[in-house]
Amino acid sequence: MGKRRDDWRFPDGRIGYAVGDVHGRADLLARMFERLENDARVSGAKPVVVFLGDYIDRGPDSAEVIELLLLGRPEGFERRFLKGNHEAAMLAFMADPVAHRAWLSHGGLETLASYKCAVMPTIGAGADELVAARDAFVQVLPALHRAFLARLERFVSIGDYLFVHAGVDPSKDLAGQSDADLFWIRRRFLNDQKRLDQCVVHGHTPTDQPYSDKRRVGVDTGAYYSGRLSAVRLEADRVDFLEA
Repeated sequence: MGKRRDDWRFPDGRIGYAVGDVHGRADLLARMFERLENDARVSGAKPVVVFLGDYIDRGPDSAEVIELLLLGRPEGFERRFLKGNHEAAMLAFMADPVAHRAWLSHGGLETLASYKCAVMPTIGAGADELVAARDAFVQVLPALHRAFLARLERFVSIGDYLFVHAGVDPSKDLAGQSDADLFWIRRRFLNDQKRLDQCVVHGHTPTDQPYSDKRRVGVDTGAYYSGRLSAVRLEADRVDFLEA
Protein backbone atom coordinates (compact mmCIF):
# COMPACT_ATOMS: atom_id res chain seq x y z
CA MET A 1 0.00 0.00 0.00
CA GLY A 2 1.04 3.60 -0.42
CA LYS A 3 0.08 4.77 -3.93
CA ARG A 4 -0.70 8.49 -3.95
CA ARG A 5 -3.96 9.70 -5.41
CA ASP A 6 -5.27 13.25 -5.63
CA ASP A 7 -8.87 12.11 -6.12
CA TRP A 8 -10.58 8.77 -5.68
CA ARG A 9 -13.21 7.90 -8.28
CA PHE A 10 -16.04 5.42 -8.41
CA PRO A 11 -16.28 3.62 -11.78
CA ASP A 12 -18.00 5.59 -14.53
CA GLY A 13 -21.65 4.75 -15.13
CA ARG A 14 -22.04 3.33 -11.64
CA ILE A 15 -23.14 4.66 -8.28
CA GLY A 16 -22.06 3.04 -5.03
CA TYR A 17 -23.44 3.04 -1.52
CA ALA A 18 -22.12 1.59 1.74
CA VAL A 19 -24.35 1.16 4.79
CA GLY A 20 -22.91 1.32 8.30
CA ASP A 21 -23.47 -0.97 11.28
CA VAL A 22 -27.17 -1.84 11.71
CA HIS A 23 -26.89 -3.69 15.06
CA GLY A 24 -30.41 -5.02 15.30
CA ARG A 25 -32.24 -1.85 14.21
CA ALA A 26 -34.63 -3.33 11.66
CA ASP A 27 -36.73 -0.16 11.69
CA LEU A 28 -33.80 1.96 10.51
CA LEU A 29 -32.75 -0.61 7.91
CA ALA A 30 -36.22 -0.57 6.34
CA ARG A 31 -36.06 3.21 6.10
CA MET A 32 -32.58 3.02 4.59
CA PHE A 33 -33.87 0.70 1.85
CA GLU A 34 -36.36 3.41 0.87
CA ARG A 35 -33.70 6.14 0.93
CA LEU A 36 -31.37 4.12 -1.30
CA GLU A 37 -34.09 3.13 -3.77
CA ASN A 38 -35.33 6.71 -4.10
CA ASP A 39 -31.82 8.12 -4.47
CA ALA A 40 -30.72 5.60 -7.10
CA ARG A 41 -33.93 6.10 -9.07
CA VAL A 42 -33.10 9.79 -9.47
CA SER A 43 -29.50 9.08 -10.44
CA GLY A 44 -30.19 6.59 -13.23
CA ALA A 45 -26.72 5.02 -12.82
CA LYS A 46 -26.28 1.29 -12.15
CA PRO A 47 -26.30 1.01 -8.32
CA VAL A 48 -24.34 -1.26 -6.00
CA VAL A 49 -24.65 -1.30 -2.22
CA VAL A 50 -22.17 -2.78 0.22
CA PHE A 51 -23.45 -3.55 3.71
CA LEU A 52 -20.45 -3.20 6.02
CA GLY A 53 -21.34 -5.85 8.62
CA ASP A 54 -22.51 -5.93 12.25
CA TYR A 55 -26.13 -6.63 11.37
CA ILE A 56 -26.75 -8.34 14.70
CA ASP A 57 -26.34 -7.73 18.47
CA ARG A 58 -27.05 -4.81 20.80
CA GLY A 59 -30.31 -3.66 19.17
CA PRO A 60 -33.61 -5.53 19.65
CA ASP A 61 -34.30 -7.03 16.21
CA SER A 62 -31.26 -8.96 14.94
CA ALA A 63 -33.39 -11.80 13.52
CA GLU A 64 -35.60 -9.33 11.66
CA VAL A 65 -32.56 -7.50 10.27
CA ILE A 66 -31.23 -10.71 8.70
CA GLU A 67 -34.71 -11.47 7.35
CA LEU A 68 -34.88 -8.01 5.74
CA LEU A 69 -31.46 -8.45 4.16
CA LEU A 70 -32.70 -11.65 2.53
CA LEU A 71 -35.67 -9.95 0.83
CA GLY A 72 -33.77 -8.60 -2.18
CA ARG A 73 -33.92 -4.95 -1.23
CA PRO A 74 -32.95 -2.35 -2.13
CA GLU A 75 -34.62 -3.28 -5.41
CA GLY A 76 -32.57 -3.02 -8.61
CA PHE A 77 -29.22 -2.99 -6.76
CA GLU A 78 -26.23 -5.26 -6.87
CA ARG A 79 -25.94 -6.16 -3.20
CA ARG A 80 -22.76 -7.19 -1.34
CA PHE A 81 -22.58 -8.20 2.31
CA LEU A 82 -19.48 -8.02 4.51
CA LYS A 83 -18.80 -9.90 7.74
CA GLY A 84 -18.40 -7.78 10.86
CA ASN A 85 -16.75 -8.65 14.14
CA HIS A 86 -20.16 -9.37 15.69
CA GLU A 87 -21.04 -11.95 13.03
CA ALA A 88 -17.58 -13.45 13.49
CA ALA A 89 -18.11 -13.60 17.25
CA MET A 90 -21.51 -15.24 16.90
CA LEU A 91 -20.20 -17.88 14.51
CA ALA A 92 -17.31 -18.54 16.91
CA PHE A 93 -19.78 -18.98 19.78
CA MET A 94 -21.72 -21.47 17.69
CA ALA A 95 -18.53 -23.44 17.06
CA ASP A 96 -17.26 -23.32 20.67
CA PRO A 97 -19.58 -21.60 23.15
CA VAL A 98 -17.26 -22.04 26.14
CA ALA A 99 -14.19 -20.49 24.50
CA HIS A 100 -16.23 -17.68 22.92
CA ARG A 101 -18.67 -16.86 25.71
CA ALA A 102 -17.65 -13.17 25.52
CA TRP A 103 -20.07 -12.77 22.61
CA LEU A 104 -22.95 -12.89 25.09
CA SER A 105 -21.83 -9.70 26.85
CA HIS A 106 -21.22 -7.86 23.55
CA GLY A 107 -24.82 -8.07 22.38
CA GLY A 108 -25.20 -11.80 21.93
CA LEU A 109 -27.90 -12.06 24.58
CA GLU A 110 -30.03 -9.59 22.63
CA THR A 111 -29.53 -11.67 19.49
CA LEU A 112 -30.53 -14.90 21.23
CA ALA A 113 -33.65 -13.15 22.53
CA SER A 114 -34.55 -11.87 19.05
CA TYR A 115 -34.54 -15.48 17.79
CA LYS A 116 -36.63 -16.55 20.80
CA CYS A 117 -33.95 -18.96 21.91
CA ALA A 118 -35.40 -21.37 24.49
CA VAL A 119 -32.25 -21.34 26.66
CA MET A 120 -31.04 -17.88 27.71
CA PRO A 121 -27.70 -18.19 29.54
CA THR A 122 -26.38 -15.74 32.08
CA ILE A 123 -23.12 -13.91 31.51
CA GLY A 124 -21.48 -16.09 34.14
CA ALA A 125 -22.98 -19.36 32.88
CA GLY A 126 -21.11 -22.62 33.27
CA ALA A 127 -19.99 -24.81 30.39
CA ASP A 128 -23.10 -27.00 30.38
CA GLU A 129 -25.45 -24.00 30.24
CA LEU A 130 -23.42 -22.41 27.43
CA VAL A 131 -23.51 -25.59 25.36
CA ALA A 132 -27.24 -25.93 25.98
CA ALA A 133 -27.79 -22.32 24.85
CA ARG A 134 -25.74 -22.89 21.71
CA ASP A 135 -27.67 -26.05 20.89
CA ALA A 136 -30.99 -24.29 21.41
CA PHE A 137 -29.85 -21.39 19.23
CA VAL A 138 -28.83 -23.73 16.41
CA GLN A 139 -32.32 -25.23 16.56
CA VAL A 140 -34.09 -21.88 16.04
CA LEU A 141 -31.65 -20.22 13.63
CA PRO A 142 -33.27 -20.56 10.18
CA ALA A 143 -31.24 -22.39 7.55
CA LEU A 144 -31.43 -19.37 5.23
CA HIS A 145 -30.02 -17.13 7.95
CA ARG A 146 -27.18 -19.54 8.62
CA ALA A 147 -26.37 -19.79 4.91
CA PHE A 148 -26.39 -16.00 4.64
CA LEU A 149 -23.95 -15.68 7.54
CA ALA A 150 -21.68 -18.36 6.07
CA ARG A 151 -21.24 -16.55 2.76
CA LEU A 152 -20.45 -13.06 4.11
CA GLU A 153 -17.41 -11.50 2.42
CA ARG A 154 -14.23 -10.29 4.12
CA PHE A 155 -13.86 -7.24 1.87
CA VAL A 156 -15.08 -5.83 -1.44
CA SER A 157 -12.96 -3.84 -3.90
CA ILE A 158 -14.64 -1.56 -6.47
CA GLY A 159 -12.53 0.86 -8.46
CA ASP A 160 -10.56 3.13 -6.14
CA TYR A 161 -12.55 2.03 -3.08
CA LEU A 162 -11.96 -0.84 -0.65
CA PHE A 163 -14.94 -1.74 1.54
CA VAL A 164 -14.15 -3.48 4.85
CA HIS A 165 -15.87 -3.72 8.20
CA ALA A 166 -13.28 -2.19 10.54
CA GLY A 167 -10.27 -1.07 8.48
CA VAL A 168 -6.88 -2.41 7.44
CA ASP A 169 -3.44 -2.74 8.95
CA PRO A 170 -1.50 0.00 7.10
CA SER A 171 1.73 -2.03 7.30
CA LYS A 172 0.33 -4.90 5.18
CA ASP A 173 -0.89 -5.25 1.63
CA LEU A 174 -4.44 -6.44 1.05
CA ALA A 175 -3.45 -10.09 0.63
CA GLY A 176 -1.76 -10.01 4.05
CA GLN A 177 -4.74 -8.68 6.03
CA SER A 178 -5.94 -11.09 8.72
CA ASP A 179 -9.54 -11.48 9.88
CA ALA A 180 -8.51 -9.68 13.07
CA ASP A 181 -7.35 -6.71 10.97
CA LEU A 182 -10.44 -6.51 8.77
CA PHE A 183 -13.02 -7.16 11.51
CA TRP A 184 -11.51 -5.61 14.66
CA ILE A 185 -8.80 -3.01 13.95
CA ARG A 186 -9.24 0.50 15.31
CA ARG A 187 -6.43 2.76 16.53
CA ARG A 188 -3.62 1.41 14.35
CA PHE A 189 -5.73 2.11 11.25
CA LEU A 190 -7.57 5.25 12.34
CA ASN A 191 -4.51 7.10 13.66
CA ASP A 192 -2.16 6.27 10.79
CA GLN A 193 -1.59 8.98 8.17
CA LYS A 194 -0.18 6.80 5.38
CA ARG A 195 -1.93 7.10 2.02
CA LEU A 196 -3.20 3.73 0.85
CA ASP A 197 -3.70 2.13 -2.55
CA GLN A 198 -7.46 2.59 -2.21
CA CYS A 199 -9.77 4.74 -0.15
CA VAL A 200 -11.04 2.53 2.69
CA VAL A 201 -14.78 2.63 3.42
CA HIS A 202 -15.58 1.15 6.83
CA GLY A 203 -17.88 0.97 9.84
CA HIS A 204 -17.07 -0.54 13.27
CA THR A 205 -15.99 2.63 15.10
CA PRO A 206 -19.03 4.81 15.87
CA THR A 207 -18.87 8.59 15.52
CA ASP A 208 -21.48 11.32 15.89
CA GLN A 209 -21.30 12.10 12.16
CA PRO A 210 -20.03 10.16 9.12
CA TYR A 211 -16.37 10.93 8.39
CA SER A 212 -14.42 11.37 5.16
CA ASP A 213 -10.84 12.33 4.35
CA LYS A 214 -8.28 11.45 1.65
CA ARG A 215 -7.64 7.95 3.00
CA ARG A 216 -10.89 6.68 4.55
CA VAL A 217 -14.66 7.05 4.88
CA GLY A 218 -16.34 6.00 8.15
CA VAL A 219 -20.12 5.49 8.27
CA ASP A 220 -20.90 3.92 11.67
CA THR A 221 -23.04 6.42 13.57
CA GLY A 222 -24.08 4.05 16.37
CA ALA A 223 -27.53 3.16 15.04
CA TYR A 224 -28.54 1.01 18.00
CA TYR A 225 -28.19 3.87 20.51
CA SER A 226 -28.33 7.02 18.35
CA GLY A 227 -31.32 6.07 16.22
CA ARG A 228 -29.36 7.12 13.11
CA LEU A 229 -28.24 4.67 10.42
CA SER A 230 -25.84 6.25 7.92
CA ALA A 231 -24.64 5.41 4.42
CA VAL A 232 -22.13 6.91 2.02
CA ARG A 233 -22.97 7.66 -1.61
CA LEU A 234 -20.11 7.42 -4.11
CA GLU A 235 -20.41 8.70 -7.68
CA ALA A 236 -17.47 9.74 -9.88
CA ASP A 237 -15.30 11.81 -7.48
CA ARG A 238 -18.17 12.79 -5.15
CA VAL A 239 -18.63 11.56 -1.59
CA ASP A 240 -22.02 12.31 -0.01
CA PHE A 241 -23.93 10.88 2.94
CA LEU A 242 -27.47 9.63 3.52
CA GLU A 243 -29.21 8.99 6.83
CA ALA A 244 -32.23 6.99 8.01
